[in-house]
Amino acid sequence: MGGIEFLKGHGTQNDFVLLPDPAGRLELTEARVAALCDRRRGLGADGVLRVVRAAALDEPSAGEWFMDYRNADGSIAEMCGNGTRVFARYLVDAGLETEGEFVVGTRAGDRPVVVHPDRSVTVQMGPATITGTSVTVVAGRPFSGVAVNVGNPHLVSVLDDDVAGLDLREQPDFDHDFFPHGVNLEFVNRLGEGALRMRVHERGVGETRACGTGTVAAVAAAFHLAGTDTGRSTVDIPGGRVEVTVSRGASTLSGPAEIVARGEIDEAWWAAAGS
Repeated sequence: MGGIEFLKGHGTQNDFVLLPDPAGRLELTEARVAALCDRRRGLGADGVLRVVRAAALDEPSAGEWFMDYRNADGSIAEMCGNGTRVFARYLVDAGLETEGEFVVGTRAGDRPVVVHPDRSVTVQMGPATITGTSVTVVAGRPFSGVAVNVGNPHLVSVLDDDVAGLDLREQPDFDHDFFPHGVNLEFVNRLGEGALRMRVHERGVGETRACGTGTVAAVAAAFHLAGTDTGRSTVDIPGGRVEVTVSRGASTLSGPAEIVARGEIDEAWWAAAGS
């Protein structure tokens, strides 16, 4: 058909358009990404994952494949935990990697992954670093939070109130001096020992059904507030459940990853979307 190949996948309902582009030839503009992710005029997604060889972008990586991740508004992001799981799932399904352990390159650094026989994927997420405290404001109500860097910035607010009652349709306010490049905002309830519930408003996207780096940040912040930096927890998000471990200098994220569709983007639409 001669169109531009795409696939659609999700990790706990955090959904992505994948664009196989091994040689890095696609002109992936902000306008095209935003159009692809639009749920009325495009394919609809929380972000775009371009599948490109690290060498094609001159990106330093021990792995062959680099995850060029873009937010739904077209902005470039450093890292996406759910996206990495979906990206790894695609590489195995496409025969570009074999099931088991391999490395995915990201702007936050190399991320070792393990693709399991049950189709779940574990990602080595790197350190979850506590960087301070700040405040976010939702519908005029301030919430204090713990700032966590997981290759991208997060602010985690652990609440006594049920997070289901928050109105996250609009962008909550935050300290732009503390987070000059924006921030992912997580709102968390403790459900018991080793169990959390979370909602998230993602930078450049809005509220999403899940956020992989956000779940790691949530677990790191909850343990930090409890006086420790090591542990394991499940995290229930609207899109499902993942398992997170954190320790000094390291963290992992495990959960499902699915490829649900594939096809071709019309080249005339692609050309018009870039203008």
